[in-house]
Amino acid sequence: MTPLETFSDAISDIVEHAAPALASISGRHRPTASAFHWRDGLFIAADEAISGDEDVTLTFADGAQSAAEIVGRDASTGIALLKPATPPSAMPSLPAARNSVRAGALAIAVGRGDASVLAAFGAVSLAGPAWRSMRGGAIDRRLELSLSVGLRFEGAAVLDASGGLIGMLLFGPRRKVLVIPAETIARVAETLADKGYVPRGYLGAGLHPLRHAGGKGAIVLSVEENGPAHRAGLLTGDVITTWEGDEVSGVRDLLRRLGPDSVGATVTLGIVRAGAARDVSLTVGARPHG
Repeated sequence: MTPLETFSDAISDIVEHAAPALASISGRHRPTASAFHWRDGLFIAADEAISGDEDVTLTFADGAQSAAEIVGRDASTGIALLKPATPPSAMPSLPAARNSVRAGALAIAVGRGDASVLAAFGAVSLAGPAWRSMRGGAIDRRLELSLSVGLRFEGAAVLDASGGLIGMLLFGPRRKVLVIPAETIARVAETLADKGYVPRGYLGAGLHPLRHAGGKGAIVLSVEENGPAHRAGLLTGDVITTWEGDEVSGVRDLLRRLGPDSVGATVTLGIVRAGAARDVSLTVGARPHG
């Protein structure tokens, strides 16, 4: 057997071993996407692969199908947790990756399209530090793949050369292939299993982006009674210009800072009120859910 044949067989063996843990997701309003078993009959899927009000069906390795309950979802990290009404009697979980992922390492994406296994492999093109998503989610590592795959791979498991779980495949801007790391999945899925949602920070203020003489910021259009902004003394017309000394570029920038880890934190906001700059101390609240 040639080295290339040995390599090919090794990839196929990893895919075959992972196949029983994979499922596909289908609904009325979205293309088929992938999911994988996390633990205790619960499946990890991509939040964007699920519409808010639709019924979700999971298809398993043996072709059996089951309606699935959305246990919880977190748009800030792109993770959804599903529970099938009738899970298979034996459903393995994917083992954790053995080593820290490095740029250049082999990565294998495995998913399911209806009853067929999907597979692709490439390299980790970027392995960077923790980052925060556009919606404020704390992601433990920045992982990008040099890989070209179709939409059915959304939510697929990404494995290393030992078959260990690196994370979940998502599509970023311009269809860039990203990985939500396994450690982020474990943290968020625990919270979703417990609460059904991930608490997020909020200010209790209506905001709008604003350019002002000193730069950019967010102007306060309304203040919720007894909310965090109200308790901190913010007034309609105030312009928020800094967060803990860092410049605020607009409302989207503030929302990015209001991730789950911001709840309960006391921060110093720089504001401009009636042309005068001042600091305000604000304790971030938890966004009401439901």
